[in-house]
Amino acid sequence: MNFDITQYEDYAKQFGEKIIDFLPSLIGAILTLVIGFWIIKVINRLVKKFFDKKDYDLTLEKFIADLINWTLKILLFVLVITQLGVESASLVAVIGAAGLAVGLALQGSLANFAGGVLILLLRPFKVGDWISAQGVDGSVKEISIFNTRLITFGNQEAVIPNGKLSNDNIINYTSQGIRRNAQTWGISYDCDIKLAKEILLKLVNEQDTVLHDPHPEPMIVVTELADSSVNMSLRFWATNDDYWALHWYVLEEGKRRLEEQGIVIPFPQRDVHVFNESGASFSAKQ
Repeated sequence: MNFDITQYEDYAKQFGEKIIDFLPSLIGAILTLVIGFWIIKVINRLVKKFFDKKDYDLTLEKFIADLINWTLKILLFVLVITQLGVESASLVAVIGAAGLAVGLALQGSLANFAGGVLILLLRPFKVGDWISAQGVDGSVKEISIFNTRLITFGNQEAVIPNGKLSNDNIINYTSQGIRRNAQTWGISYDCDIKLAKEILLKLVNEQDTVLHDPHPEPMIVVTELADSSVNMSLRFWATNDDYWALHWYVLEEGKRRLEEQGIVIPFPQRDVHVFNESGASFSAKQ
């Protein structure tokens, strides 16, 4: 095999010429990329300033801002590829094939995107609402294109995919502005039911944060004759802001006032009868 240095010199010369011919396109693509990212950054700032001046819902603001950002980046990618010399028709075909492959591989992400659109349109909750969904309770921190972030009672951040969130049950505790509290109180069978009801109703009606007209008045009813106690349900209304403080106070103060009046809150009890071989029996109470 003869080594022809001239042939390799020709290859090197042709390669160098192609590099030189391609260099303007490469430089143009790099400049397009750099300038494009700068323009996208400026547009994102303008969008943010626009929303800051307007009183739009935070959910809508975040979603539209993310959508604009991703759309601009995709358009920039197309411009850069075109600048490198790829024909538009070929690029469309490649993007179509790639889109199909990516779509099949990322069905979950597409479902999350669709879920985000549904949440935006149907508005089952908004930023700041306290909701219960997917086994998590928390305040809605952010609704993005693909997921929703909640801050739990313990200050942990929970990230829930929008696809699952939009296709499952959601409890929104904030949307109505007020909530009904229903506390269960159990008293001994030996105690005066009427007296216990009067004590608890008086306690609730003394609280300024309890809502009255036009809301239903506080009430207490017997709901169950249980094994060890007579169970009653104490019901009253309060705003979301006052709900928990009122709930905890009524529990503590209610127990104290019932005990002052001799009303017993029993623990579970059971009668046990024991028989010995002689036939005698005795009973014990647990």
